[in-house]
Amino acid sequence: MPSVRFDDGIGALAGADPWETVAEGLVFTEGPVWRDGALLFSDIPASRIYRIDADGARTVHREPSGESNGLTLDLDGALIACEHRGRRVSRERDGHVDTLAKEFDGKSLNSPNDVVVRSDGRIFFTDPPYGIKEEERELPFNGVFTIAPGGTLALLIDDFDRPNGLALSPDERTLYIADTNRLHVRAFDVAADGALSNGRVFAEMREGGRPDGMKVDRDGRLFVCATTVQVFAADGRPLGVVDCPQPPANCAWGGDGGMLYITARTAVYRARFGVQGIAPRRR
Repeated sequence: MPSVRFDDGIGALAGADPWETVAEGLVFTEGPVWRDGALLFSDIPASRIYRIDADGARTVHREPSGESNGLTLDLDGALIACEHRGRRVSRERDGHVDTLAKEFDGKSLNSPNDVVVRSDGRIFFTDPPYGIKEEERELPFNGVFTIAPGGTLALLIDDFDRPNGLALSPDERTLYIADTNRLHVRAFDVAADGALSNGRVFAEMREGGRPDGMKVDRDGRLFVCATTVQVFAADGRPLGVVDCPQPPANCAWGGDGGMLYITARTAVYRARFGVQGIAPRRR
């Protein structure tokens, strides 16, 4: 089983087998998402989105990808990507890529980083400056945005240092957002129109871990990629730290829902947990 430390419950849910290498020899992997029996993920500096099929075969799904980072699916299974170099949120459908968001108040976004879609089709994404030089910045803040099902872009909050990964709770009433430089994850109540309220620190990372991508399981546990995989109960109680072969940047549930894939620097790994993860919602 993967090595577990500070164990307060996650060890009992870890599978018997260690991390398995799924892909290697890459540059910097990110944004995994499971779609129709295959894993899609970004290799940011290579400006590629890769696909790994059930038999392990790896192919290039899209190149260039605008240096895509976070990926998810819309309700119809179309691929939504946060593009660092493209400085946009894009959607790929039937081989055609269009822009969902690129500017706010007439100014270019920084470099959209991670994204999640609610079951009504509303999109939430973070916009830190990791993919641009400081002199390229047009917005004076690092925001969290929402795109309504009709396409309207709105700023939700702008007081983050480096907003990064995000995830919705199983009932979609809570939005978790990583603030990487502050080493914690914040939680917000989410209204029907996407508005956020009651912001609070949900989880502090152990060992100086810098929180990045994250996912929830059906019982509300939050799996946070933060140098290790750090796991928290639905009430914020730390359940333990899972060591990884390389520091992970993001994660996704795949297979039958109990397999956790991590994109970790130059490789992709997977390990089984005795939980059921939540995949992107589909119609």
